Parts: sequence; structure tokens; C-alpha cells
Amino acid sequence: MKITKFHQSCLLIEANDKRILVDPGDIAYTDEMLEKYWTNIDCILVTHKHNDHCYAEVINRIIGRDEAKLYVTFETLENQSLYGAEIVKQGDIIVLGKVKIGVVRAEHGYLPPMKNKGEVRENVGYIIDAEGKSVYITSDTTCFKNGYTCDVICMPFNGNGLTMGIYDGILFAKATTAKSVIPVHLEHPLQVMNVDLEKLKNSVEEAGMEYHFLDIGESFEI
Repeated sequence: MKITKFHQSCLLIEANDKRILVDPGDIAYTDEMLEKYWTNIDCILVTHKHNDHCYAEVINRIIGRDEAKLYVTFETLENQSLYGAEIVKQGDIIVLGKVKIGVVRAEHGYLPPMKNKGEVRENVGYIIDAEGKSVYITSDTTCFKNGYTCDVICMPFNGNGLTMGIYDGILFAKATTAKSVIPVHLEHPLQVMNVDLEKLKNSVEEAGMEYHFLDIGESFEI
């Protein structure tokens, strides 16, 4: 299984001859991504409605070009102009050839400026199982009790009330028995929303997990 990182929380997962694009958003988007990297897409997974996770115009172009399947929450479909989407919720299972994708819980945090339009009431994560490995994409989530397990966890550590910070995030990641941590949600235009990567790296390693910071377009294979 191959994981390629793009801006903010966008990941391309390649496994069992399938190409799965997760949360293609609008931050720092260029047409080169669509034309060079986001090609031959079989499936698009969106965690929630925010534009930095769901760039509807580009998603629609991928669907029209590749006939990709699209999975989103009901709230996302209510707020974004998307074509051909299938609605998913916590507990659903998506089968894509030999790839199994579990739709799991996620709890987006809240800040007062998000009142009304910005507040996320429906959010999901995804656990992708393929080739004997599993990758857990948490979405922007605060900490909650669960029994999820994975080999690699891809998650934000921004804190600020919207996601877990470093301390609770490390505890959450370790509870999944993940061997490797890939941080995401790293290119927010407001610096206060971004994480101290050196502190995060040291904390992950102290917890006995591998830390993989991926540059844009860089891949990691498990």
C-alpha cells in the first residue's frame, strides 16, 4: 500500500490496483495536481463539508474524467455542489475490488466563528484495509473512545479546539496500535492553526511510534 501526501489533508492511497483520493481540498490547489497526480482515480472519499477537504469543482472534474466513485456525508452533499455522490455514515463498509473501507466516527471540534455555516455536525473518518495492511484517516477530530486498530494513522495534531493536539493526539494514535504516524492538516493559511512539527516528531518517537513527515507529493509505502 502506497500513501502520497498533498496539501492540507489530501492523501492518495494506492492498493490492489485501486487509486483512492481522500479529501482533495482547495488550499494551494493547482491544475498540475489534477493533470499530473490525481489521475485514473477509482474512488474519492470526503470526510466533511469544509472547502479545505472538499473542493467540489475539482472533484466533479475527476468524476467526469475518470468515472470515479464518490462517497460523502449527507451534510457535505447539502453544502457542496457535487455530482454522483453516494452518502455514507459511521458504520458503513465500502468495497472496492479487494479494498475494504470502513466508515468510522469522527468528532470535529467547534469554535465560535464557525457558528451556523462553518459548524460541522456530520464528520467521518475512514479505515482502508488492503494488501494485509490498514490505514486510518481520522479526519479533523477531537478525542473519543473507540476500538479502532491500524498499521498507519494519518491525523492532524493542530489542537485549538478543532482537532486533537499533540498530547491527546499521541494517546489516541497509540491506542490504535499504529506503528507509524503521518501528520496531516499542515498547510493552513493561519499559522496559529498549524502544529510544531519538531515537538510532534519528538513526542511520537518518545511514544514508540515511527514518525513520517511527508512533503507535498512525497510517498510512504507499507
